[in-house]
Amino acid sequence: MRHPVETESGLVEGVPGRDHEVTVFRGVPYAAPAVGEARWRPPRPAPPWPGVRRADAFGPMCPQAPNADVGAGLPMDEDCLYLNVWTAAADAGERRPVLVWIHGGGFRVGSGAEPRYDGEHLARKGLVVVTFNYRLGALGFLATPELSEESGQRASGNYGLLDCVAVLRWVRRNIAGFGGDPGRVTIAGQSAGAGAVNFLAMSPLAEGLFHRAVAQSHARHSRDTELRYLATSYRTLPDAERSGTRYAEERGGTSTALLRSLPWQRLVDGDAAVDDAVETGGPAKPPLFRPVVDGWVIPAGYADTYAKGAQNVVGYLAGNNLDESGAVPESTFATYRAAGAGTWRPGMPPVHVTLDGFTAAARRRFGALAEEFLRLYPASTDDEAARAHCAAVRDNARVSTYLWAADWSEHAGLPVHTYHWTHASPVRGQDPRRASHGSEIEFVFGNLREDGAAGGGAGWTGEDHRIAEVMSAYWANFAATGDPNGPGLPHWPAYAPGSAVVMELGDAFGPIPVADPARLKFWKRFFSQEEAW
Repeated sequence: MRHPVETESGLVEGVPGRDHEVTVFRGVPYAAPAVGEARWRPPRPAPPWPGVRRADAFGPMCPQAPNADVGAGLPMDEDCLYLNVWTAAADAGERRPVLVWIHGGGFRVGSGAEPRYDGEHLARKGLVVVTFNYRLGALGFLATPELSEESGQRASGNYGLLDCVAVLRWVRRNIAGFGGDPGRVTIAGQSAGAGAVNFLAMSPLAEGLFHRAVAQSHARHSRDTELRYLATSYRTLPDAERSGTRYAEERGGTSTALLRSLPWQRLVDGDAAVDDAVETGGPAKPPLFRPVVDGWVIPAGYADTYAKGAQNVVGYLAGNNLDESGAVPESTFATYRAAGAGTWRPGMPPVHVTLDGFTAAARRRFGALAEEFLRLYPASTDDEAARAHCAAVRDNARVSTYLWAADWSEHAGLPVHTYHWTHASPVRGQDPRRASHGSEIEFVFGNLREDGAAGGGAGWTGEDHRIAEVMSAYWANFAATGDPNGPGLPHWPAYAPGSAVVMELGDAFGPIPVADPARLKFWKRFFSQEEAW
């Protein structure tokens, strides 16, 4: 696509990718800067520009606590609502499926410019790929009674999600110029990006703006206590307003006008911004700033939405990873044991690698069911306890997503495909390799590069590259047709009632049981006794 593309705000000119058949458009404004009086308001359309805008550089990262893993050295600025497009379409007459990627980071950190999200490989597979920034932390999710009152909807706290909706509206109006099909849009994300996918799938504001959804860590059952602090967690509006008022007062923001006049550096939240009020069955707590069930952007929680069939009718692909949510490789047990409590941040699951820690956590979380749990996951030494902990975490995740799929499918009317990622990756220099939180991303995007731009020069193997070809093909097929299956790929069955299996992806490709039958019954019974979210 060598000619400028016309958007609603003006002409944009991209630059060649590493493969010159792919054109990249970086730093395209999708909304006006959310600064000054526009802070904590829904995004407005990007103002027009004269002539041709050269889209050759990523926009700034949205304000956030410093994090060396994101942003490729980009500056931070409140003027950050930019998106990026990768396309191999020759002209605007093509209609390629569109993948809109929502970055993770606990709704606190992250950027659509992270090298691991480079869309070139997927563009070569026939997709038009869009990544973007959205408002984070307090700037993206602050709620106060005053903000709710001025909104016109009696709602506040979901500005980051409103940014996501603005991107999808931009895609609907503009993506055809890049060779994309506005009638075949898939939203996908990992961690908090998966949380955003799940919330958009329940939001009437996003109805009709996308047709398929991919949630990579996590989609969880509404009665799973893990849901309450992971990236799937939400707040009620009264709770969000109370905590937001306290946060504002601590920073000297005694009025909304004063809050809007403060420099953004005063408002960036770090690891101390945690929601201690949420009972999770353990020490883990969610970040303070996260989406809000506000009656407008998100009308209701998971259980109520699914029970009424009020979610958007979209196909779904969702899953979890072997070494996440507190599960770790056996070769790291001693390291975790030596570290003790170690580093903690909001949304981080606990890792139990001692017998005392494992049994105490079981009694706290499971109460009257604790003895049954300890019989199903027995341990008499520290190593046995660590192995039992990891087995329970993995069973919990697989069973939870299986039960989520049952709830989603009851009214959705479109197939759901679930997975369990098992391949150990060296991404970001992990030693030992592990199938950790987010480790599937490079494989999905096909970004196994050795130049340091993506994958961190990790030392990828031939097996890594083979697995990446399968993974990226599954995701490309799903975005194109709603079915990950295709020629030459191991068959991935859709969720079916009464078939308690999940698709293993990574070290092997094929259906596996979600859990041992006795353990499956235990988790079902435990979840049934918990409060539905």
